[in-house]
Amino acid sequence: MSNPTATLETSLGTITVELYTDKMPLTAGNFIKLAKSGFYDGLHFHRVIDKFMLQFGCPHSKDPSSPRAGTGNGPDGTIQDEHPADAKLSNEPGTLSMANTGRPNSGSCQFFINTVHNHYLDWFTPGASKHPVFGKVISGMEVVDKISKTATNAQDRPITPVKMLKVTVQE
Repeated sequence: MSNPTATLETSLGTITVELYTDKMPLTAGNFIKLAKSGFYDGLHFHRVIDKFMLQFGCPHSKDPSSPRAGTGNGPDGTIQDEHPADAKLSNEPGTLSMANTGRPNSGSCQFFINTVHNHYLDWFTPGASKHPVFGKVISGMEVVDKISKTATNAQDRPITPVKMLKVTVQE
């Protein structure tokens, strides 16, 4: 069985990702469910930090200037942390990782795309910040790079909003 892919159509171009349902079924499945429901369509990247990551998926980011962008959960609330022993996937460039508040089982709908190797965010390394990888960019890394170079304000929000037009899952 091959893993599903998702096409992320943004205002700056298209990104295609592989979703690791084979190793991270709960986390990847949560993303797929939200994408298929249209949850991500029309949201904006609300946190962009060059040489770190691009964060996306907060329902409050439908309004790109909302002060609540980055604080919201999905319609089903949070999901359980997924740390399978056979899925030690590192936060390498181009990987998709579950965002959370830093507390256990606090991931929901927000995720980020790593633009550099953020190994210290791996769930299997020492420290409090644990972010499981559940997918990887397989085409469109140039779009990820373009988004990462977007000018941002003091809150790391793009000055010119970057919108997710549509997320389509191919199974």
